Amino acid sequence: MEEKIIEIPENVEVDVEGNTMEGFTVTAKGPKGENSRFLKFRGIYIEKEDSKIRVYATESKSRLKAMVGTFASHINNLIKGVIDGFEYKLKVVYAHFPVKVRVEGREVIIENFLGEKHPRKAKIVGRAEVEVRGNEIIVKGVDKEECGQTAANLEQATRIKNLDVRVFQDGIYIVEKPR
Repeated sequence: MEEKIIEIPENVEVDVEGNTMEGFTVTAKGPKGENSRFLKFRGIYIEKEDSKIRVYATESKSRLKAMVGTFASHINNLIKGVIDGFEYKLKVVYAHFPVKVRVEGREVIIENFLGEKHPRKAKIVGRAEVEVRGNEIIVKGVDKEECGQTAANLEQATRIKNLDVRVFQDGIYIVEKPR
């Protein structure tokens, strides 16, 4: 039998609802906000006991052991997100044309990239927030996946195709991500 125990900090409230057949909804509330996640895998159980969450499997199969670790990591990320939040730092790099980056609604607009006439756009996912400070872009939020996907969207929006990437190193690159 494989099991992981997750300690719940004092300033965080965690609720676990559901069963192994229908799946579990784990909700964490903390100083930065609220975050929830639906987790489902046959043979994996999640229970809340006092100030701990127990994730376990009744059988000792390698696949179930791996899923217990995965579920525990997801729950840890929920708790970390509502306490500290997640922050990705990106850098705007250009050598040929000065790139202008701005946030407009739920999109990031990248203008004058490689001298192109039409702006490139990157979608902001979920509740992630994007802040532009000169040549630095900061993506913040309580959900690690939303922040990571927003940062990846920014990086992909400035991917260079059909040119030598050793010469054209312009773009937006992730320089720091949360642990």
